[in-house]
Amino acid sequence: MAEIKEGYMPFMGHETYYRIVGERKDNGKAPLICLHGGPGSTHNYFEVLDNIADDDQRMIVMYDQIGCGNSYLDGHPELWTKETWMSELFALRKHLGLDECHIIGQSWGGMMIICLGIDYKEQTEGVRSFIISSGHPSSSMWEREGLRRIEMMPQDMQDAISAALETGIFSGEAYDRAVDEYMARYCDFWLGDDVPECCKRPKRRGDEAYVEGWGPNEFSPTGTLRDFEYIDRLGEIQVPSLIMSGISDLCSPLIAKTMHDGIKESEWILWERARHTCFVDRHDDYCRELIRWMNEHE
Repeated sequence: MAEIKEGYMPFMGHETYYRIVGERKDNGKAPLICLHGGPGSTHNYFEVLDNIADDDQRMIVMYDQIGCGNSYLDGHPELWTKETWMSELFALRKHLGLDECHIIGQSWGGMMIICLGIDYKEQTEGVRSFIISSGHPSSSMWEREGLRRIEMMPQDMQDAISAALETGIFSGEAYDRAVDEYMARYCDFWLGDDVPECCKRPKRRGDEAYVEGWGPNEFSPTGTLRDFEYIDRLGEIQVPSLIMSGISDLCSPLIAKTMHDGIKESEWILWERARHTCFVDRHDDYCRELIRWMNEHE
């Protein structure tokens, strides 16, 4: 059983929590850095990948981005920008000496990877590969796909969401019920109550980070990431990239295929029986492909 170490990194006058599984070995295998979703979620669900430290003899690094979990912070709306979270990633690599690494990003974490590969090319030195898990390259496409799927929901739920979008009032019993249904269809764990403990564990969400960074819900990007648009620049990504997504994912097959088509020589795996967290829903198969991919790109 791989050893687990925890710690905190000073960042912008605050602290960023990190968790390391396993140790770096002289086996040519670069550590895997995990970028969680949100913004404002936590590392918790990535603990299902702890087994890779033993199965692949590889160090795994995960952390709670500033604003959530063990790095919780609110009352600082000015911080919730991609620049803050990208700077935090670069600081963590430096703090832990992660000169060489693979990077996996889920949802918002996948957006960070796209931003890294395009806007921060100089920071990709030593990055052996990207794994974009249910991320996206375009906030407007994410919004369009969300609204398209809402049209497949019961009429009363469509009406509740339409009313919220028109009035800007994102609350109320009917609205909450409609959003819950939307998330149940495309985001909630496919496994239901059978998910591992780390996925059920109470966590301190960064609600302010989510609303200020993204918006009030998954289909209304009104925050600082509303202009996140990289479709036309995906060809600039030079790091080998694996895209993985679920058949019933917030990251629809159209979104995933758009990334695959745009990123040169990328690979795309579309998982059946999976929603937004494929590495949980299809854990064993996902880990097998993840390990294969990393070893092919050492």
